[in-house]
Amino acid sequence: MGEGGTLRSCCTCAPLAFYIPPNTATFMSGLVYFSSASGNTHQLITRLGLPAWRIPKRASERMEPQREPSVLVVPTYADGKGRGAVPKQVICFLNEPENRALLKGVIASGNTNFGRFFAYAGDVVSAKCKVPLLYRFELSSTEADVDRITQGMERFWKRQS
Repeated sequence: MGEGGTLRSCCTCAPLAFYIPPNTATFMSGLVYFSSASGNTHQLITRLGLPAWRIPKRASERMEPQREPSVLVVPTYADGKGRGAVPKQVICFLNEPENRALLKGVIASGNTNFGRFFAYAGDVVSAKCKVPLLYRFELSSTEADVDRITQGMERFWKRQS
């Protein structure tokens, strides 16, 4: 993200990978997420069983703009001073005005070893995009996180209607 609250442009557009799990609960919309090679965020998304679109791993891959309201699930990659918290691929996704307009909230992951920068990407996206930070979880999450996010998303989308 650039200085003064602007987002730096970094890529062109490509289709998001869409994940519709079997027996999906009915929600107004879904999740958009980024997961690196570690796959921690993808594991959470799979366990949630909610509709989700995956942001491509490479910032150079093209992405189509979102077409439905969504909540972003983002891992944190900050250094000890909070720099670099938001993955470049997520910045690229948020550079598209259509994606920002449909973003309704953010859920962030991180490592509690980073203290005040735990799940810091969520704070950055929340402030820059003016959406609520809905939840924070550590690394690949726990079953309690999965339950809280599932229940929280249902309540969140009901309030959005």
